[in-house]
Amino acid sequence: MTRKRTVEPHEDYGFFGPESVTWKVWSYPTSLTVGFQRAVVVEELDPALVASVDETQAIRTRPRTRYDRTLRYFAMVAFGGSRSTLKAADVLVKIHSKAIGTEPLSGEPYDANDPKSQLWIHLTAWHSILYAYEKYGPGKLTPAEEERYWQECAVAAELQTCAPEDVPRDRVGIQAYFEQMRPQLVGSEVARSTMDHLLHAEVMLPPMPAVLRPITLVVTRILRAATIATMPRWMRTMSGLRQSRFTDVMVTPLLKLTFRLAHLNRRLELLMLRRLSPATVPVVAPVLLCVPPATPETVTPEEGRRRYGYAKPAEAHLEWRAKQHARVFDSGTGPSDAGIVESEPILGPIA
Repeated sequence: MTRKRTVEPHEDYGFFGPESVTWKVWSYPTSLTVGFQRAVVVEELDPALVASVDETQAIRTRPRTRYDRTLRYFAMVAFGGSRSTLKAADVLVKIHSKAIGTEPLSGEPYDANDPKSQLWIHLTAWHSILYAYEKYGPGKLTPAEEERYWQECAVAAELQTCAPEDVPRDRVGIQAYFEQMRPQLVGSEVARSTMDHLLHAEVMLPPMPAVLRPITLVVTRILRAATIATMPRWMRTMSGLRQSRFTDVMVTPLLKLTFRLAHLNRRLELLMLRRLSPATVPVVAPVLLCVPPATPETVTPEEGRRRYGYAKPAEAHLEWRAKQHARVFDSGTGPSDAGIVESEPILGPIA
């Protein structure tokens, strides 16, 4: 069990802080469970993204560490100190420089650092986190809180290669964005297989004692049902996911009660998170246990970049990215793994 005296405080409050709507929503147990699972599942409908995921096969060969590292990064954006989060965002550009190639359906090149791809990932995550909070948590935000939530989403976008001005600032704008994306989404065989795989949360967990395996299977099946219940019918049809309306209805009160009880005990939340994503615990623990940072201040991403000497993600590592492109598209060799190796001390081991 994580004890307050053993928790390492963050250097500062990062980009949001305790008064932010981001902390209110993302610290609720719906967020790093159903919300995050929904995000990584839904985003696979983008052909370019699923092509890069399928190329590496990381979610199948090392699903636990891939999930752990990704969840840690998203938690760092919401809760981490500004210096460590900017360092993670910077190395993420180098990681994504490896995710390039040719999308098999269209024959067009894809690049995980492409601003449109990054915007899709970013908005899918922030929308899914909020949707899970509304459905299985306390409910809808006030209009003022929701407006601030999307403003903070735009701040977080400054850590990606996408442009913050492309982030919608209200629910109507978010809905319009997903309607605009809908014709570009494809429920290909690869997408369906990948989504189904990610909905089996047991592949993300460590080996369980035999006595706990039946319970684990029940819990992960409930999480799967809860995640599917957040998806609109057209998306389920595209994804080949079937679930009855009865299941949709029944899973909601069960999860609302479960998450409410978990939220009453922050140490229980951390215990659950440790089982799901050990690398994320040091990021979230100071927030859940109210451990103040060394310096109680928030900064903007721009201020942080000036302070610590990082370039904007869209402008970062251009020479390195060009070399990766040359290796893949000109020489026909595989991209370098140097960015992933460099990221291990920041995001956790890959194996």
